[in-house]
Amino acid sequence: MLGAARAIMQTAFTADQLARPEIAEAAGILKDCVHYGFCTAVCPTYVLTRDEKEAPRGRIDLIREMLESDGPPDPKTVGHVDSCLSCNSCMTTCAAKVDYLHLADIARAHIEATYRRPLADRLLRRIIARTLTDPGRFRRAARVARLAAPVRALMPGRLRVLVDMAREAPPMADPPVEARTYAADGERQGRVALLAGCVQQAMAPRLTRAAIRLLTRHGIEVVVPAGADCCGALTLHMGKMDAARASAGATLAALGREIDGDGLDAVLVTASGCGTTVKEYGQLFRDDPARRDAAARLSEMTRDISEFAAKLDLDFGDTAIPLRVAYHDACSLQHAQKVTEPPRQLLRDAGFVVHDVPERHFCCGSAGTYNLLQPAMAGQLGKRKAGHIESTGAEAFAAGNLG
Repeated sequence: MLGAARAIMQTAFTADQLARPEIAEAAGILKDCVHYGFCTAVCPTYVLTRDEKEAPRGRIDLIREMLESDGPPDPKTVGHVDSCLSCNSCMTTCAAKVDYLHLADIARAHIEATYRRPLADRLLRRIIARTLTDPGRFRRAARVARLAAPVRALMPGRLRVLVDMAREAPPMADPPVEARTYAADGERQGRVALLAGCVQQAMAPRLTRAAIRLLTRHGIEVVVPAGADCCGALTLHMGKMDAARASAGATLAALGREIDGDGLDAVLVTASGCGTTVKEYGQLFRDDPARRDAAARLSEMTRDISEFAAKLDLDFGDTAIPLRVAYHDACSLQHAQKVTEPPRQLLRDAGFVVHDVPERHFCCGSAGTYNLLQPAMAGQLGKRKAGHIESTGAEAFAAGNLG
């Protein structure tokens, strides 16, 4: 039996190290890992490489050694941590319920604080962190990247990926969603805040507009708060904790004003990568006495839009079309938030015939900034996912995350 084989991982942290909250948290998570190995079968990087250090339990050992040493990690360790997608498929299958999500965040923050990356890597990460989190700056950068297309072949590999993405992205002619209150049609049945986000606000504000139309049509007043732009997810998963908390803090304050003002029934997010992070604000600010309670309250109120919409009495009228739709479970929605049925329910209620994608637990390779920082692995995973989607024979494709 699994219980009989359970053994606590031994760690060698000093008392001074354990006095630091992040090390104490990491030590607790590490002790939960018993190396059963179920995680290896669902880890995309291990399945493709068959390298134990590219599997969750291998990375856990590397993270333990890195944190115990309390100094700069070696480049190989950094490489293995960097190549993790944070898809959290391992957490779904782990019999010991190891909190790998937060352990990886601690590891990345340690690397960011102690390891000096090569100059080109530092510059690229700085560009990504400063550009993708600011919708206006992102739109301007995309226009510049399109102009650089003729000299693409002369650029380093990862910069070529940025140019390719800019060329393939929508023209971004659609203006951002205005931060204001959108009145409910007819008698008001509820009031929610909708997070416009940063990348989605730049690339696809139409998604936010569609959500507003759906909600207001069904009696829900929607407020898009000013100042609630970037949730902090992109910088958080790059190990840039100060930048992540700054963005998250601004969003927390903006949403808090709405909660304390006219009140909210829920905070809704249409991009599941952002929703996962906002649901974790209680964890992110747990050591901040001034914001801890407000962050925990916000986390409790946050819902993916599919969770909220599935509980409404939606009226699809005569618009139902029996189109065959392949639904892709975004990792942040199925593994981190454990939301799998509401999106399917909504699609079926709308008249679509829903097809599951083979290997639905397997990451598509996007993973926030992963496709920019690890384009080779991301490309392999993207082709694998595209092949599985095509195999369904569906006429359309749906997902719960812009990435």
